Amino acid sequence: MDNHKRTVVVTGFGPFGEHSINASWVAVQELKKLGLGNEVELHVYEVPVEYQTVQTLVPSLWKQYHPQLVVHVGLSGMATTVTLEKCGHNHGYKGLDNCSFCPDSQCCVEGGPDCIDSVIDMDSVCKRVAASGLGVAVSVSKDAGRYLCDFTYYTSLYLSHGRSAFIHVPPLGKPYTGEDLGRALQAIVREMLDIQEQSEAKINCQHAH
Repeated sequence: MDNHKRTVVVTGFGPFGEHSINASWVAVQELKKLGLGNEVELHVYEVPVEYQTVQTLVPSLWKQYHPQLVVHVGLSGMATTVTLEKCGHNHGYKGLDNCSFCPDSQCCVEGGPDCIDSVIDMDSVCKRVAASGLGVAVSVSKDAGRYLCDFTYYTSLYLSHGRSAFIHVPPLGKPYTGEDLGRALQAIVREMLDIQEQSEAKINCQHAH
């Protein structure tokens, strides 16, 4: 029955700047412990905060796993909620990465659209998770910050025709623990899969007529 399993890849980022422990990777590791249920095969990866690594790693994850969904998780020092990002941006990458590098073009994909939206309805995911009484505040944003988070998200959206998601988490203890963030990721990714399945069922239904 394994052929009915859905594959999900979730990434978090490694240390950068003053963040020697990156809350996004801690949260992803907590999610791995919790899992997404027997019907979902979950793979997790830690992504270095490096533009060039992202440009090779993200395509390789899509190619290797052919996942139903890829969810990238990143840290925002300014966030106080778990934030669902609606879209990725192609231009404006001026911040240097851990290798003191930034793309000469300051863009992700030369000739790509300025902005790509996720096919997942983040407002619906947000409402559902908020209504579930999780005890972790969730919000929605349209600006993933023009750094490695946004860069990774756009790259993934471009490759997958929008079948990617990005979640920003606040730093650990401000106000949530790693366990809280892991539970939040579990609830969010489950809702994303649910919404994705429903929209695919609708499309199949339309094709059938």
